[in-house]
Amino acid sequence: MTPEGLGNQKAGGCALRRHSGPIGQVEIFEHRSRCLVGNPLGDDPVRRVAVYLPPGYDHSDSRRYPLLVDLVGYTGSGLKHVGWQGFGENVPERLDRLIGEGAMPPAIVAFPDCFTALGGNQYIDSSAIGSWATYLTNELVPWLDESFSTFGARDHRGVFGKSSGGYGALMHGMLHSDVWGGIVCHSGDMYFLYGYLTDFPLALDGLSKYDRSVEKFLDAMAVKKKYRGSEIHTLMTIAMAATYDPDPSTSLGFRMPMDLHTGELDEERWAQWLRHDPVEVVEDHVADLRSLRCLYIDVGTQDQYRLHYGARILHERLDRLEVAHHYDEFDDNHSSIDYRLDASLPILVKSLSP
Repeated sequence: MTPEGLGNQKAGGCALRRHSGPIGQVEIFEHRSRCLVGNPLGDDPVRRVAVYLPPGYDHSDSRRYPLLVDLVGYTGSGLKHVGWQGFGENVPERLDRLIGEGAMPPAIVAFPDCFTALGGNQYIDSSAIGSWATYLTNELVPWLDESFSTFGARDHRGVFGKSSGGYGALMHGMLHSDVWGGIVCHSGDMYFLYGYLTDFPLALDGLSKYDRSVEKFLDAMAVKKKYRGSEIHTLMTIAMAATYDPDPSTSLGFRMPMDLHTGELDEERWAQWLRHDPVEVVEDHVADLRSLRCLYIDVGTQDQYRLHYGARILHERLDRLEVAHHYDEFDDNHSSIDYRLDASLPILVKSLSP
């Protein structure tokens, strides 16, 4: 099937570092999801997805390419990764350069829009947010394989991401290794004790301005013209609660992990969060992780969200479990680290190529 696009454009952007050789195409499509119809947040089930086609790609050609899917961080959208970037490259420009320099084989790369009314998601299924893992694995991937010249096979398909996207990629490697043959996790959420727990008091301070009511906070956010950074962090804690501890029997559709007045941690609720922490569940998915053709994990040593500690724990556990993986730490924090794709994507695509 030939996909029906909204339009197409050259993979353009910042002239300061633009690759001077052949460039690929970025086409943007609308993809209608079935599993997201009637989702609890009221998000549109028609999702925009950008698709990068490498230089020389021709729909009528018999050549096949590895397929990659880019999962972005919280508050982001895949469409942001194909937009203009000041003083740097967007992801399609980076792909053009890496392919043009011979650093990696050509690949088809999809950039889905998985933004939600809560600012994003963790790419796992939740009754409070929607069936986003099902959307990616059961709907988007088959559509991409049918619409473009991919190999159409797990061993030639990979997923990569940073932050929440890195978490999503890692969890897909554990939970959906039948779909993905390669995983790249940049600064992914893990070791929730450090990554999330220390932000709970800040979220409570944010809710205190709205009578400690999650409903009132969300109603106010829905009509705000400008979000403060502290409000985004409060919203993020709410979004994580909706992801990790959904409960359809409650008015919110999920449970918060603490007393909203005293701040006391609810151990039962917190235990539900930990069921989704990569460092807590890795031993349950050893066979899945061993089956991957590529498992790449890196993190900055100055990560603001303290994720380097979780990455170190996971690295040591993977070593103990004899799960082959590439692990790296770099001298930087959590922000503006797309340049790390120069290290990860060649490894990923080479592992997925014939």
